[in-house]
Amino acid sequence: MDDRNQILLVGRENREWTTLASQIKANGLEPVILPSLVEAKERLTGAPAGLIIVAIETLHHPLEAVRELNFLYRGLPVLAAAVKGSVSEAREAIQMGAADYLLLPIDDRALVKVLEQYAGRFFDPELGRGRRLVSADGGMQKLLNQLRRVAPSKATVLIQGESGTGKELIARYLHQVSDRADAPFVAINCAALPENLLESELFGHVKGAFTGAVTDRKGKFQQATGGSILLDEISEMSLNLQAKLLRVLQEGEVDPVGGRGAQKVDVRVIASTNRDLKDWVGQGKFREDLFYRLNVFPVRLPSLRQRGDDVLLLAEHFRKRFVTELCRTDIPFSQDARLALKAYSWPGNVRELENIIQRSLLIAEGNEITRADLTIDPVPAESTATAPVAGGNDDAIRLPVGTTVREMEEILIRRTLDEVDGNRTRAAELLGISIRTLRNKLHEYAARPPE
Repeated sequence: MDDRNQILLVGRENREWTTLASQIKANGLEPVILPSLVEAKERLTGAPAGLIIVAIETLHHPLEAVRELNFLYRGLPVLAAAVKGSVSEAREAIQMGAADYLLLPIDDRALVKVLEQYAGRFFDPELGRGRRLVSADGGMQKLLNQLRRVAPSKATVLIQGESGTGKELIARYLHQVSDRADAPFVAINCAALPENLLESELFGHVKGAFTGAVTDRKGKFQQATGGSILLDEISEMSLNLQAKLLRVLQEGEVDPVGGRGAQKVDVRVIASTNRDLKDWVGQGKFREDLFYRLNVFPVRLPSLRQRGDDVLLLAEHFRKRFVTELCRTDIPFSQDARLALKAYSWPGNVRELENIIQRSLLIAEGNEITRADLTIDPVPAESTATAPVAGGNDDAIRLPVGTTVREMEEILIRRTLDEVDGNRTRAAELLGISIRTLRNKLHEYAARPPE
């Protein structure tokens, strides 16, 4: 079993500890009882774990143990647990660095929530395929720990990072570990709709507000009331809509299109973008006041090439997942495939890795997934290479001498759309432009008279 599935129970074994261990095992994790702090530190030397729970009653100087474990293993959640707890003791444990304070015995439902929140075993019920946050990287673990701490508040969160780094998954994680987890999580891509439709989608409309508005319709903010809303690609929102969004954040109310009065909403706002919003502000493309409203708790996701050994960890995670989903024989990576995975720069980040592992399992014919099955060209990880539009030299775009820059642009855009089966969002990412720019270009080409 993966060491990260191990839950370390630090304290001498007794009835409550044995019961807790049985409950943890029933949830598919591996409990490891360690009677002393010394044994806990020995176990953690060179081997990760998913979570540490410290027994208050059966360990010598338990609060000092909490403080020391929290200091030595930053990013690894440390919980305190007691049979006869008190408010003052809980407060002191938290001050020493405990992420939470548990009262034993704990019922199964409450324990599941604790494991989901702190053991890194986040499963997104909406995705339905067991997608989870997987990382052994210290920076990512620290980030997840910070998210767990900010989750109970209503503070707005701004997630910035390259395309494919998992911004939406992080947003869903934040919602899932918050006290809003039982309420809706609603996501909307701000670049996918023109301005007039986006306003209606966000804030709703009343019957007769515009042609086609045959009934009243709740917007995404109203649908997310009590829960969280993710405003994906927030940088592509028009300045006019940014002003209206700012009012929602300031007043906590929305104005439906065509409506005559504001409606109160209680929503946790999370925004994400693959751009540098501060730079966008400097260029006059994003309101400064809105930027500061959104940037209460900034999150900058590292690229996959910055996450050390996470490439192989994630590759193995995806391999196991797709073996099950595709009903494939369980074949491992060959050594040359593992070296190729580590050498590649992953310009498309985790999303690209996921797609490549799925494809490799579809085409692999031997007893191993080989370097050739991965269909990638390894380059040094520090390279600044960008994702190719086409698969290889045979697919290179050849242009006759005299082709204008404008014609070349159209050829490149249409070829990229062909490569991604018409997926405009993916095409825009590969081309390095916004989906709105892509949409405008396609409208321009459609309106251009034939020569």
